[in-house]
Amino acid sequence: MRIGNRIGNPLPVALRRKPTTRTWIWLAVAVVAVTGGLFYVDGHRVSAAPHADDAKCDKVVSRLPDDIPGASRDWALGDGVASWGGQKAVFRCGAEELPPNINLCVTVDGVDWVLDEDRLKRDGVSVLRTYGRSPAVEFTYDGPREEVGGILTALDPAVRWIPQQRKCIGLNDADVL
Repeated sequence: MRIGNRIGNPLPVALRRKPTTRTWIWLAVAVVAVTGGLFYVDGHRVSAAPHADDAKCDKVVSRLPDDIPGASRDWALGDGVASWGGQKAVFRCGAEELPPNINLCVTVDGVDWVLDEDRLKRDGVSVLRTYGRSPAVEFTYDGPREEVGGILTALDPAVRWIPQQRKCIGLNDADVL
């Protein structure tokens, strides 16, 4: 006759043993691999523009080139985005449309791009946004300004098909009161 209940260890015998050094090594390798993977994915994340969910942005991004002058396209994570050269060049579709302004506007193959002159002076980074197209596209380039024209030419086929609703005008085109 037995008095009292004795409850044994419910774990299988193989799991009752103390972890070996090999087990700790494999656990450490797994933790490093998962952490490294998360950093890798996060390193490719590009913040989406406010209107990146516009259906036209999918078409724009699908038409972007694999290479731009001096850089190959990266794997970028985000809606309506692309990057080249380790995010030296970043393309974001669905940016806020620009109102009329006095910043420098350049026309490349029929596409008007407005340069954010304040950002260029402050950070030395060229940030250009399409003018008069919806959705608007923003292009950021952290490299020599001389290279921007060639890169915009490479991006042209992806952007040009968005209908242009307004054009940049120069001071000579403006009505004088």
